[in-house]
Amino acid sequence: MIPSSPVPGRLPGTSAPETGLVDVEGTTRSGKEEITGESDSSEVKEFKEGGYGWMVVFSVALVNAHTWGLNSSYAVFLAYYLRSRDIAGSSPLAFAFVGGLSISISLLVSPLVTWCIGRFGTISTFRIGVVFEAISFVGASFSTHIYHLILSQGVCFGVGLGFCFTATVGVVPQWFVKRRSFANAVATSGSGFGGLTYSLATNAMITNLGLPWAFRILAIVAFVVNGGCSLILRDRNKAVGAKHVPFHLDLFKLPEYWLFLGWGFFSLMSYVIVVFSITDYAQQVGFSASQGSLAAAIFNLSQGIGRPLIGLASDHVGRLNVAGLGTLTAGVVAFFLWVFAGKSYPGLIIYALFGAFAGIIWPCVAPVGAEVVGLSLLPAALSIYWLVLVLPATFAEVIGLMLRTSGVDGYLNVQIFTGVMYIASFVSIWLLRSWKLQQMQILGTMDDPLAIEAPNAVQSGAKASENGRPRSYIMNMFVFRHV
Repeated sequence: MIPSSPVPGRLPGTSAPETGLVDVEGTTRSGKEEITGESDSSEVKEFKEGGYGWMVVFSVALVNAHTWGLNSSYAVFLAYYLRSRDIAGSSPLAFAFVGGLSISISLLVSPLVTWCIGRFGTISTFRIGVVFEAISFVGASFSTHIYHLILSQGVCFGVGLGFCFTATVGVVPQWFVKRRSFANAVATSGSGFGGLTYSLATNAMITNLGLPWAFRILAIVAFVVNGGCSLILRDRNKAVGAKHVPFHLDLFKLPEYWLFLGWGFFSLMSYVIVVFSITDYAQQVGFSASQGSLAAAIFNLSQGIGRPLIGLASDHVGRLNVAGLGTLTAGVVAFFLWVFAGKSYPGLIIYALFGAFAGIIWPCVAPVGAEVVGLSLLPAALSIYWLVLVLPATFAEVIGLMLRTSGVDGYLNVQIFTGVMYIASFVSIWLLRSWKLQQMQILGTMDDPLAIEAPNAVQSGAKASENGRPRSYIMNMFVFRHV
């Protein structure tokens, strides 16, 4: 039996974390709480779930569209680079490294961004990312050598993406309780719609205007939209008592946190390969550049439409249930649809329609993280989480291109590797689900899975753990309950 901490989200020597259900500021199960304003006034304000939070959801969705959505369009850039000679000193692996670097750098700077949020605030930190992202596209428009692209589209864009993403990823869950997963999924769906828009637009701009002006137009659009969003965005860091600590190393003492990391590590390894390879795969099996761009666009459209549905299902069926079954679905369709049907264009389109499951980590990571460590520790947990994911983000596409061979079946090894990574990710999240079920059994909350997060339930659960004996992880893998 794998040992677990007696209280979910409780680190050794710490008090019960605020989770959004019953917190240190007085949150109630109905989603209302008493908070103190930023001024010294003693006037008590009542927080209602949603409200201005929906404006926050809208702004974060636009930010995701013009950060992660733009990053998804690198599949189009990559297919163009691999078939042109515009960049001197280049190689397929170097181009793959540029794409991986943009994601890994964004994750690598997360501890710095977390510190900046605590020091300067969410909005100021976010605006730093807006500037870096615009500069990256302008710099890339003048690139003639591969190291120019590495510095601009890789490093600089990664810094901008990291500041924008890390500053906004934890904001939406602060505004919701009962609809937390749905609201978070709506916000992350922006990356899907952005990927859809810019996969098609980037291909059209490169064809009609050339590569330099494609970059410059993207720089202008991203700066204007993200800058406007910085005027709308609001956080509730003070109200929820968020702890913006870059390195909370005690988290590594929690076995459940390791399972949480494993889910993200293997899932991101697969996702990066799929999102960056689908356009090149389409062209390798005989389709045109426009058809490859359309396949990538449909893949992103599936994420844009599917993520709110995933969030809605998470709130009704269970966050860990949906995250686990969605990850399993991504592995199954990689093994069967992509391998056996991908060489026909209708089959490739059908596989692209399952894109929401391929990127299921994004709508689920914050709600699942809150289930593991609690809402107050979520910023610190995600800071380490993104840092761990630097490795798969950096080398996933490099591994994918190394596994690629020539010919129509050149992507077979890539497809098998992708499927195996998704299955490994599913095992991690399903074991994490078993841990959560153990905690529910210890605390006697099997009929009310949300009650586990209340302080009174935590205290009674600590006593129950002294007398009870939790069921094994393996047995709980076959128990289906709302969790």
